Amino acid sequence: MHKDLGSNWLLLRGLAREAGHWGDFLPLMREVFPDARINTLDLPGTGLYHRENSPALISAIMEWLRQQAREQGLLDQPLTILALSMGGMVAWEWLIKHPAEIQGAVLVNSSFANLSAFHQRMRWQSYQQFLQILLEKDLYQREQAILALVSNSPDRYAALAESWYQIQQQRPVSFKNFIRQITAAAQYKPSRQGPKQPVLLLNSQGDRLVSPSCTQRIAENWQLEVKTHPWAGHDLSIDDGVWLGNQLKNWIVP
Repeated sequence: MHKDLGSNWLLLRGLAREAGHWGDFLPLMREVFPDARINTLDLPGTGLYHRENSPALISAIMEWLRQQAREQGLLDQPLTILALSMGGMVAWEWLIKHPAEIQGAVLVNSSFANLSAFHQRMRWQSYQQFLQILLEKDLYQREQAILALVSNSPDRYAALAESWYQIQQQRPVSFKNFIRQITAAAQYKPSRQGPKQPVLLLNSQGDRLVSPSCTQRIAENWQLEVKTHPWAGHDLSIDDGVWLGNQLKNWIVP
């Protein structure tokens, strides 16, 4: 692998989430890679950009994000991207369309519409919970319900729900932007072209939102390496950040 892989990280979150949702994984990441630059960017419509209108296409979200990265000086050397869920779709589009800017990528619990069926990309068992989240008016209860869907660590729900509640109060994601993001994710079908850069795929056996088979389909289609966590939920950074950090380290320094 290239010697600069893992020296300039960019971390991307998923649907309606922002950099603040990385929580205590960020300091852990800095411990694992003490000499690396570790950057985060929020997708349009979330976080620092929650007042922006999110595009309804992954390609447009990627180009918007790429412009932010350029303006912030993040592209002075090629990026290594760690991306969760919908963030993985953005990362994939970026590394295919602009390969000179991306050194490599790690995609966590992501999925593509042309490889996996809708009921796999959003498991049918989660439909009732997802609908309840959409209908929930109480912000704190909504964040608790999201945690119960994406994490398998109930002992962390109370503390994280309070933190996520504060994030949503300060930088709320509008319903319009939520719908535009989920539309972009639902219809994302990448080209047949595979990546020239190294790509690591990670999935969670206990993911109750997205079937781990979605990651397997990506791996099989482009002959990519995949590692599976035995019990974690969709948000692997919450449930076992140490395992995630170790996978990144082992990938960079095999």
